[in-house]
Amino acid sequence: MARVPSAVVAASGLVGGYGVARWTRKRQLGGVVLAAAGAAAAQQWRRQAGGKAAGALTVAYAAAFAGSHPLAKKVGAWPAVFGVAGAVALASWAVADRNAG
Repeated sequence: MARVPSAVVAASGLVGGYGVARWTRKRQLGGVVLAAAGAAAAQQWRRQAGGKAAGALTVAYAAAFAGSHPLAKKVGAWPAVFGVAGAVALASWAVADRNAG
């Protein structure tokens, strides 16, 4: 079975977490999606690029989540979420996925 790239996992966690929180009106459920995808991506990052890179990408993932909130006040919620998800996906690809497999 083909492995899902960590860039896709991370971006999906940010977009999916927001979507679940918005559509269910339960922020905690969105947080579960965000955390589960973040943990899965972090495992892949560590396996593909090592501990330091995984730590840096995990910090970027958390910062993207936090940064999407003030960004949403300027550009709207969905554009902010898609923007930070794209940034995390690009960083993940550049650091971990580009040379994997």
